[in-house]
Amino acid sequence: MHLVITWIANSLAILAVAYFLGVIGVGSVRDAFIAGAVLSVINAIVRPILVILTLPLTIVTLGLFYFVITGFCLKLTSYFFPSFVVRGWFMTIVASILISFVSTFIANVLRKAA
Repeated sequence: MHLVITWIANSLAILAVAYFLGVIGVGSVRDAFIAGAVLSVINAIVRPILVILTLPLTIVTLGLFYFVITGFCLKLTSYFFPSFVVRGWFMTIVASILISFVSTFIANVLRKAA
């Protein structure tokens, strides 16, 4: 159930950020849900490995490098799913931070409702 809630939250967050921020391109709602699924899998498998491998750099930058890791996961999602487009590295990091905040909010609401 946790993975389904995360998938729905990521998908809705991608739709919301794509609507308000012009640097993310999503073809349709179906594409947003597929991108949300890909992002959920990448966040579950790739992100923990990257966090462990870059821990010294994250400590030196006082945790700021974690935002780069999150942006990289979003860029990796756009690489694996071409209908989901993210433009520019800086705005990718900004979009990933916004997606994380919105997704966390939606996931908390969905968990309380379930």
